[in-house]
Amino acid sequence: MKLKKLVIIMCLMMGTQLVKAQVIATDLVKEWERSKIYTKEYLDVMPESAYSLKPTPEMRSFAEQLLHLADANYGLGADAVGQKDPFALGEMEKTVDKSKSNVTKLVLASYDYVIDNIKKMTDAQLNESFKMLGKFEMNRRTALAKVFEHQTHHRGQTTVYIRLAGIKPPQEKLF
Repeated sequence: MKLKKLVIIMCLMMGTQLVKAQVIATDLVKEWERSKIYTKEYLDVMPESAYSLKPTPEMRSFAEQLLHLADANYGLGADAVGQKDPFALGEMEKTVDKSKSNVTKLVLASYDYVIDNIKKMTDAQLNESFKMLGKFEMNRRTALAKVFEHQTHHRGQTTVYIRLAGIKPPQEKLF
């Protein structure tokens, strides 16, 4: 009888750990999906004519900022989830077609890439240590937080571009 109770308790504990693993990945996916929607609002609010806008000549254009964001979602995101980057470094930003429709397509696809890969990860994989960019020791969950920070930073920079175009930026989406 004691053995039976022990086995039941062990099974329940193991089941709790499996649910916990899904909660971590699910929470990450929710944050990335929220961020994708927020970024789409930025892409949508900027008129096509302002996609080439540069606050100063040496800065990236609005389109290039968001394509840089997409490059990093793929490149840093691939590293964070243990995959090979499907594109060459900087390939998105160097794309010739910087139209609103193409930039929107490429940026949103980069979010889908990260989201789809997070959905495939287990708790053990998220907690796995590795060297980000071959030199920074961290676990994959922390690496994904760095990628998230990067896209937030560059989307935030585009607020200035939107204001310079005389448009009110989208309302903050923290939740």
